[in-house]
Amino acid sequence: MPSTKRPFAAIDALLASAPDPAPLPPAERRRQLRDEVGLSRAEVARALGVSPSTLGGWEAGRDPSGETREQYAYFLRQAEEKIRARAAVAAEPPAEAGPPAPPAQEADGNEDQAELAEPQPCVLCGQPARHEVAGYPQHLDPAECSAAVTTVTTAPASAPTPTTAAAEEPPALRRRPARRGSGGGVRVAPVGRRVRPADTPDRIAQAVAAVLAEHSGDVEAATAALVKRAIPDAMVLLDHSRKGGRYDIVAHPWLPDILRKKSARGADEIWEARPKWTRPELPAGEHEVTALDINGAYLSALKTWLPLGQLEHSTGNQHDRRRSGFHLITPPEWEHGAVLPNPIGARDEPGPVWVGEPTLRQLLRISAPKYGLCDPPVIHESWTSGATETLLEKFRITLKDARDKAIAEGDDVTLEYVKAMYSKFVSTLGESNYNREIYRQDWMHLIRSQAFANLWMKAFKAYDEGLTVVRAMGTDELHVIGDWRAVFTEGRGVTEVKVKDTYSVSAGT
Repeated sequence: MPSTKRPFAAIDALLASAPDPAPLPPAERRRQLRDEVGLSRAEVARALGVSPSTLGGWEAGRDPSGETREQYAYFLRQAEEKIRARAAVAAEPPAEAGPPAPPAQEADGNEDQAELAEPQPCVLCGQPARHEVAGYPQHLDPAECSAAVTTVTTAPASAPTPTTAAAEEPPALRRRPARRGSGGGVRVAPVGRRVRPADTPDRIAQAVAAVLAEHSGDVEAATAALVKRAIPDAMVLLDHSRKGGRYDIVAHPWLPDILRKKSARGADEIWEARPKWTRPELPAGEHEVTALDINGAYLSALKTWLPLGQLEHSTGNQHDRRRSGFHLITPPEWEHGAVLPNPIGARDEPGPVWVGEPTLRQLLRISAPKYGLCDPPVIHESWTSGATETLLEKFRITLKDARDKAIAEGDDVTLEYVKAMYSKFVSTLGESNYNREIYRQDWMHLIRSQAFANLWMKAFKAYDEGLTVVRAMGTDELHVIGDWRAVFTEGRGVTEVKVKDTYSVSAGT
């Protein structure tokens, strides 16, 4: 009789290695915590590197994942502690009669301070600093910082009286008098600790307004002019979105031979797993097929794991989720071609192939026990570097918010401009005569591969929810039979789909 100990031991080991996601309070408590500490949704979203609408979704019940979940859980825990500390102070019994206590000082903002894993250049003096304040590397001790602190002299006689100031403000917004240092001056906070405006300049709206004015309101001429300048404008926006970022962007890195074209008109060795699939047979009968258009495919794909440093070579069947790059793999056999496209794309050639990080992660994901759709791929060698999934996140969110606003306001000029910015950004990341500011052939492949992987997951979701998947093409085309509105939300947002076409097909008995 075969032993049953080994399977149970394997299951125990698997469960022991499974990650434990950070616990989150109930949805209604999340917003309550933010409100009670006096922070706006925009302020918290900015600190977490997400959009206010994404944070609103978390407060409505959706849960973040990965590193973002850890950060959000940390914020909620710290908010809970802050509220509990306030309540404890309020509950203290009054002190015995004695001399009046000095007025309580405001919080000094220590909750925005964090210790860095490695020293980084101080935003004030450029020397190595071991802490950051509000996301900026900075010396906490002024004696360590070589940047001078300026003092602005005040003119007390011109200040409004407390009575006048209070009368001009609602009671809830009345502020305490500003604290002054010795000597009668107001100390100017270092740049990294200054309050930043809630709304940064809207460069997209400014560009659209300027071009419309230049063309006397001619919508067609303004749109054509904006689309023509989309690439340089996208690069300016990218540069602005990286200010204060943790990682620098290397615009022209060294790349291995697998990313170099073999001839002027040839291609490199990377396979992007582009889907081009049509279901071989349909169930008998008459069917109405809906062709769905996946909105903002390349915009969504900007959220992917991108390598930061120089790609390094390694061998062996191992995958490090903290790194990203390209992998020579033997793909698994795909046995579901009758109902679902192959996640490796429309590839007929057998044998090993170089794929990008999104394709490999997709194969590892659907081969895991949760899906069990295929065997894991075999990794032979890799070119990878340390990576992050959020390198282009601020850039992506800025474009997404502008797109959402343009749709809501019926602003077709801005919509076409934004579409051109993100689509041309991706298409010119590789060698291009139109964009010489950045040459990241590796990023172009990875973003495109992520878009294809995203479409495959849409197809799987449709199949898993009972729809008949008929066709999957490119980055944004999915044909299905069935009640697709029960599976996907219809709309023009990047998480929604819209109808491209409907048609009837007949299948024989």
